[in-house]
Amino acid sequence: MIFRNELLWFCMLVINFGLILFAYKKFGRIGLYAWIPISTILANIQVVLLVDLFGFGTTLGNILYAGGFLVTDILAENYGRKEAQKAVYLGFFSLIAMTLIMQIAVSFTPSNIEEGIITFNGVKRVFDFMPRIVIASLISYLISQTHDIWAYEFWKKKYSEPKHIWIRNNASTMVSQLIDNACFTLIAFYGVYPKEVLIEIFLTTYFMKFLVAVCDTPFVYIAHYLKKKNLIEQVI
Repeated sequence: MIFRNELLWFCMLVINFGLILFAYKKFGRIGLYAWIPISTILANIQVVLLVDLFGFGTTLGNILYAGGFLVTDILAENYGRKEAQKAVYLGFFSLIAMTLIMQIAVSFTPSNIEEGIITFNGVKRVFDFMPRIVIASLISYLISQTHDIWAYEFWKKKYSEPKHIWIRNNASTMVSQLIDNACFTLIAFYGVYPKEVLIEIFLTTYFMKFLVAVCDTPFVYIAHYLKKKNLIEQVI
């Protein structure tokens, strides 16, 4: 089917951002905090899946990863910088916890059963990360997310009106995604691939992240509306 991957990508984007709003409406800030480990862990699993989208090859995980920026932007918009920073630390912790636990898990010797060995090796290929990739992921996540919160606060002071949410959301997220992409690409792949390949990886990956960043803006407006109209169910 023509454009099948593109349609699936768009459906995943709408479902991902829609679930974030659902979690926020039903569980308040706790729902947003709960989404951070979901997005960071699943994004690092999906990143091993290479697909063709919009005419070039790219990895999945960009939508889920961008969901973290949407969550921190909603928190920064509705509750302030400190609450958004908590979400960043939670995501950073979840990445470390997943890496440590799964590194131990895939170090076990599998049972001497053919089906079990095949399944074990499949999981091992997903979670047996190279140290350089892990370090790149952790550093780029912490730097870019911290910048996103700072930038959102910066632009919010300059453009404080609700109608200007699109300015502070896009101005913070797009630059933060650029920082994230640059840090990860350089740390993970510098010296591994030729310069031309590095540039191609950087450009194609950032294009996808840029596209997702544009699409998440309406959801920040919806979250602001839900908070303003007291439609958020508070869970203690």
